[in-house]
Amino acid sequence: MKNEFSNNTVVSKVKIAKSLSKKKGYIIKENLEFLILALPGIILLFVFNYLPMLGIIVAFKKFNANLGIWGSEWVGLKNFEFFFTSQDALRVTLNTVLYSLDFMFVGLFAAVMVALLLYNIKNAMLVKVYNTIMILPRFLSMVLIAFIVYAMLNPVSGMLNQVIGIFGGNSDIDWYSKPNAWPIILTIIQLWQSVGMNSIIYFASLMGIDESLFEAAKIDGASKWEQTRYIAIPHLIPIMTITTILAFGNLFNGDFGLFYQTTRDVGMLYPTTDIISTYVFRGLMSGNMEVAASVGLFQSVVGLILVLLTNMIVRKVSPENSLF
Repeated sequence: MKNEFSNNTVVSKVKIAKSLSKKKGYIIKENLEFLILALPGIILLFVFNYLPMLGIIVAFKKFNANLGIWGSEWVGLKNFEFFFTSQDALRVTLNTVLYSLDFMFVGLFAAVMVALLLYNIKNAMLVKVYNTIMILPRFLSMVLIAFIVYAMLNPVSGMLNQVIGIFGGNSDIDWYSKPNAWPIILTIIQLWQSVGMNSIIYFASLMGIDESLFEAAKIDGASKWEQTRYIAIPHLIPIMTITTILAFGNLFNGDFGLFYQTTRDVGMLYPTTDIISTYVFRGLMSGNMEVAASVGLFQSVVGLILVLLTNMIVRKVSPENSLF
């Protein structure tokens, strides 16, 4: 009896396995065109994102160009030790994290506000015009933006100094020698460039709200602010949560172009503008590939941990809003 039951169990498992295999084959056959369409993107992702990961071994070696990556001397964690014991480690790490937090929360607030304002404009043509104007800076090269910033902040002929002079202030301010002014300047530049594109995500989500909810709220005497607070903002919370989780993954990253181009790599500004990305770039330019690789690896690992940790916290508090 037991043998018969055992044989039936084995047969049923084999049938299930065959059924699943056929189902997988059917799914692949049905989606073959889409898989072929995605193939170039998959190849590019593999070549430019996964193959370079083999280069992380440089972080554990004393790189010698004559010996190559595999022939260079293995030094273990000495490159990491060199970075973490240097006087630059604390500065670039703090700058990177603080700027990321600043851009994350200020950018989130600004993007949501812009999306809400656009949603309350009933003229479709005006919405398109405002959207286009705000999105345009996103497509400008950071080199071009750096020239615009320099035209504004030039100590001799800059527009900002001229405006200050018109109102009777000091018109000879050298902004490129005042590191304390740059956290505000960089935040303004970042907002100007990104708020339009970021607001589209929230605006698109708002367009999915059932208009009858607002009509019912109006009938009940709800003000515009109450409609926004109790209908619009709660509808945006899942999107806001996902974007915040993804932003935490970039907490140790920074926009290299923003911090390198717009500041013109002026050494006097390093105390408030030097981040991990610019530090790594200078390391590469000076030939310290192993230190640059170790710092880059540190960035990536911490970013991955932060994404997983943030998602875990969100999943505990509000499972329906978690990323995965």
